[in-house]
Amino acid sequence: MTPQPPTSAPDQPLDLVGVGIGPFNLSLAALAQPLADLRIAFYDQNPAFHWHPGLLIDDTTLQVPWLADLVTLVDPTSPWSFLNYLKSRDRLFPFYFAERQHIHRAEYDAYCRWVSRQLTGLHFNHHIDAVRWNPERVLFEIDYTQLDPEGEADALGRAYARNLVLGVGTAPYVPEPLRPLAEAPGVPVLHSADYLDHRDALLAAEHITVIGSGQSGAEVLLDLLRNRPAGREKLHWLARTPAFAPMEYSKLGLEHFTPDYTHYFRTLPEPVRDQVLPRQWQLHQGIDNNTITAIHDELYRRSLHGGWPDVTLTPGVFVRTAGRVGTTRVELHLEHIQQGSRSRLTTDAVVLATGYRERRVDTLLAALDPYIRRDSNGRPRIDEHHRLVLDPSVKGAIHVQNAESHTHGIGTPDLGLAAWRSAVILNALAGKTVYALPDRTAFTTFGLEPRPAPRPQNAIGGPGSENRHTIPRQLPVH
Repeated sequence: MTPQPPTSAPDQPLDLVGVGIGPFNLSLAALAQPLADLRIAFYDQNPAFHWHPGLLIDDTTLQVPWLADLVTLVDPTSPWSFLNYLKSRDRLFPFYFAERQHIHRAEYDAYCRWVSRQLTGLHFNHHIDAVRWNPERVLFEIDYTQLDPEGEADALGRAYARNLVLGVGTAPYVPEPLRPLAEAPGVPVLHSADYLDHRDALLAAEHITVIGSGQSGAEVLLDLLRNRPAGREKLHWLARTPAFAPMEYSKLGLEHFTPDYTHYFRTLPEPVRDQVLPRQWQLHQGIDNNTITAIHDELYRRSLHGGWPDVTLTPGVFVRTAGRVGTTRVELHLEHIQQGSRSRLTTDAVVLATGYRERRVDTLLAALDPYIRRDSNGRPRIDEHHRLVLDPSVKGAIHVQNAESHTHGIGTPDLGLAAWRSAVILNALAGKTVYALPDRTAFTTFGLEPRPAPRPQNAIGGPGSENRHTIPRQLPVH
């Protein structure tokens, strides 16, 4: 294997290298595009952009309004807006008459792929192998492997950059009791992230169990229910939560997904943040009311002529252990949290709608670990500009996207804050305001103390910044 020439030479480094091309880094790349003086490159090991392909079930929608696209809440005039995507497809009038606030997931995926095909600086089929800080060159070194269309290693390369942004996304979470079964070949236990790939096989199963009370679990249950024969549904829906609860969607409740709340959450002491975050599950882990209604309507329809559908909905339980029965069936050992009772459930297939966890980057950042400052629980400290707090000897910045829930709160994975966070990062890189951001975003005043005035946008490494960073030139104001 012959190494290719590096993407950037040490004497002409990139200003920013992005690792991962999901919606958040795609938003950053789109908003960076007009900044002609900013040299960027984003790398992703996948052959092309695709957003949760295993969950693009017919008629499923985003849980945020279409204004939460990649750019609009920061720059409504951007050519990469969702409205411009509709215009490019001659679909503005149909969208206007559809009066849709929440678009289909498949449409959001198509929109993002449209943006990704037009932006420059995006490199798919590139796997990042390692990242190092080179103190002599005062640069980050990024080693990558270029992959061929089959995903096999084709060539090696190295890029040099003054700054990094990590947007590697989240990974499907499988609870420990079910992990051996999910990892074993041929066992019908899968995560909902892979649902559509196995949908036909699932529908052919005699009995199906769905585990998880969030939106994905509800959507999978509804899709299975609609496609099972009446009276012979043989579906079981389990959840650890005490109820199949609706997502909090009141107007003032939604203000927890504003920059104002993010700023407030950052000011709380670490132990308080750790207590608050899990208590807010219904703000972002509940079920859309329309989906709950659709499930109830479908169950009710199947009871019109007497009898009950063969569907069991049981909240308040968790899986203690699990094992195989024979060669094809699975036995779940359940415990009811409130009753303290236990039972067993034998099923032919299990869909785990158990959510996602922040993807670990320990291996990727192993060489940088000595420079990363951590909190009392060993998690990276992250400043107001979404930068890892590093040892002062590192003059470059490492920004993170969707890896800062412990410091920035429940809005971290929310698509509605994507453009705002991208603008914060670009302003920090420029050392000045290239995207003007609002001073206030919520009617709610979080906390008794008035919010402090925003710190001046010093160049990264100017007075007042937590890391001493430098950038060689100023970017144009957008």
